[in-house]
Amino acid sequence: MRMGVAPALGVAVIGYFAYHLVHGDRGLVAWRDLSERIRETEAVARQVTAERQELERRVALLRPDSLDRDMLDERVREVLNLAHPDDLVILRAPGPATK
Repeated sequence: MRMGVAPALGVAVIGYFAYHLVHGDRGLVAWRDLSERIRETEAVARQVTAERQELERRVALLRPDSLDRDMLDERVREVLNLAHPDDLVILRAPGPATK
């Protein structure tokens, strides 16, 4: 009986640590899930960075020192909802791709 207790206790301890190595808070499963979340977050960060750069480019065209008259005209017409009598207006449904 005594000779079987120590090996059984050793196997139990090894089993405990092996289980937590795989399924614990910092185990292999948690590491895999965290790696996936990092990849998803990096993809979102790249998308947001691209959107920010596009907005910065458009804002730079409206700065007083480098004013682009076409961009100013576009923004005025969009904000005031006006059109020139000679303009051809094409209506489209609002969506994420329209700016």
